[in-house]
Amino acid sequence: MTMQFARYIAERPAGLAEGWTLERITPMSRLYGANGMRTGPDGRLYVAQVSGSQISAVDPETGAVEAISPMGGGIVAPDDLVFDPAGNLYATEITEGRVSVREPNGRTRVLYGDIPVANPITWHQGRLIAGECRPGGRIMELDLHGGAPRILLEEVPMPNAFEVGPDGMLYFPVMGTNEIWRMSLDGGAPEVVARDLGVPDSVKFDPQGRIVSTQVHSGQVLRIDPRTGAREVLADICPGLDNVSFIGERIFVSSISGQINEVLGGGKIRSVVPDGLNWPLGLAMGEDGVLFVADGPFCYTLRPGEAPKLVAMLFTPGCPGYTRGVATAGPGEVVVTTANGQVARWRPAEQSSEFLAQGFDRLYGVAVAPGGAVVFAEAGTGRVLAVEAGDVTELATGLREPMGVAVGSDGTVYVSECHGGRVVKLSGGKAETVVDGLMQPQGILLRDGKLYIVDALAKQLVEYDVKSGARAVIAANLAVGAPPGVTPKKLGAIQPLSGPMGPFAGIAAGADGTLYVSADAEGCVIALRRA
Repeated sequence: MTMQFARYIAERPAGLAEGWTLERITPMSRLYGANGMRTGPDGRLYVAQVSGSQISAVDPETGAVEAISPMGGGIVAPDDLVFDPAGNLYATEITEGRVSVREPNGRTRVLYGDIPVANPITWHQGRLIAGECRPGGRIMELDLHGGAPRILLEEVPMPNAFEVGPDGMLYFPVMGTNEIWRMSLDGGAPEVVARDLGVPDSVKFDPQGRIVSTQVHSGQVLRIDPRTGAREVLADICPGLDNVSFIGERIFVSSISGQINEVLGGGKIRSVVPDGLNWPLGLAMGEDGVLFVADGPFCYTLRPGEAPKLVAMLFTPGCPGYTRGVATAGPGEVVVTTANGQVARWRPAEQSSEFLAQGFDRLYGVAVAPGGAVVFAEAGTGRVLAVEAGDVTELATGLREPMGVAVGSDGTVYVSECHGGRVVKLSGGKAETVVDGLMQPQGILLRDGKLYIVDALAKQLVEYDVKSGARAVIAANLAVGAPPGVTPKKLGAIQPLSGPMGPFAGIAAGADGTLYVSADAEGCVIALRRA
C-alpha cells in the first residue's frame, strides 16, 4: 500500500541545463479532479476521477491518497461509484457509456455497456440503479449478471448522483430543470421535491433522513427536508461542487476541480484534499504579466506570488466550454479552442464570448497571427487552419495529430506533430520539417528566434535555434505526460458538456524570459528561468 500526498511521484528529479532553475508556481494536485465519492468499507473516501481515469481512496483525517484503480487500468473515466455489501465496487464510466465492477480481489470486468453518458449509480437492497446524465437520460436497474436492464424512467433532463431515501423512493437531481425529483423503484411518474436551486448535481441522505445536495453552479451545499421542502445552506464553498458522502454524521463534499472538504457547523469547512488543477492544458501570457491557465472545465489566472484565481467554469455565463488551447488577443481578451470543436473569442470579465469557427475534430493549440488571423490545430483530421473575418482556410493537411501552434512575427506558422515526432514549418500548403527526432511534442513557443518544445513522452523541454539549428535540452524528467510505463486510455466525449478530452502540455513565456510549462502529470504549472 502506497500512501502519498501527490498524484504523481517522479522516478527522478528534473534535470536542468546549466544556468536554469525550476519552480512550481502552483501546488501539486493530489487527485485528477474529484467527481463521485463514496465511503468505502474501510472508512476511507473513494473518489472517482474522470480526467485521470483513476479511483483513489482518501484518508479523511490526513488526506493521504492511495490509487485503487490507477490510470491505465481497467476502469476508464469513472464518474460515480458505489459498493455492494460484498465489497464489490461498481463504477460508471462516463466517456465509455458503461458500468464496470471491481471485485475485492482487484479483478475488473464490464457489467453493462450501453449507457450513454453513464454517471449516477447507487445500490439498494440488492438492486443496482444507474443513470445517464444527458438530455433525455434514462434511469435503469441493471441486471447483476449482465442481462438487459429494466428501464425505470426515460426522458429525464440530465439526472445526476442519486440515492434511495428512507421512504424507499429514488431521489435524484435533475440538472436540466434545476430541481430534485423522486420516483418509486417500481416505476411510474416522478414528482418534484425541490426547485429553484443552484443546479443540483448530487442527492444523498444524512442519518436523520434529510437530503444533502451539492449545487454545481452556486457552489452551495444544501440540506433539504424531503417532506416539507424546507432548506438551509450548510456551506457556500465554490462553483463546481460534485458529490457528497457521509462518515457517520460527518459530511464530505467533492469538487470537480479536485478539492474535498468536510462540512462543519456554522457554514465552516475543513480541507481534506486542497484544491488543484485537473491537467493543466494551454497557457497564455497577457501583456499585463498575468498568466491564463486553461484547465478543461475550469480556467484560472495566475499573478506572480499569488494563488490561482478562478476565472470561469463550464456553468459560468459566457464561458465558451471545456477549454484546451489559449492565446491572448488583447487586453482582457483571449482566443481559445474547446473540446467541442470550437474556436472562440472570449472576454471573461464581461462574461461574453463569440464563436469564430466550429464543427472541428479535436482542437488543440491556437495562436494569433500578426495580421489578426487565428491559427489552430485540428488533431482529429490532421489539419492546421486559420480563421479571419469568418472565413476558414486550410494551411496544411495530412499531419499526424498536430497539437501546438506558434506564429512568428513574419507570419511563419510552426506546428508540433505529436504522433509524427517533429515540429514543422508551413509554407505554401506544405509542411517542412524543422525539428525531428522527438517523441510526443505538444506545446510549442517561438521567442527571440528560438523554438521551445514540450516533448510529453520524452518528458523534456527542448530549445531549438531556428537560424543556427543548435538544439539543447533545457529540462529533462519533467512531470509531463503519463507516469512512466502507463499508457492512458483515450477519453471520449461527455455530451453535451464536452467532446473528446485529452492532455496537452502547454507553454508560455513572460516578458522577462521565464518559461511556463503545464506540468500536467503533477497537476501544476512550473516556471523555468535562467539563473
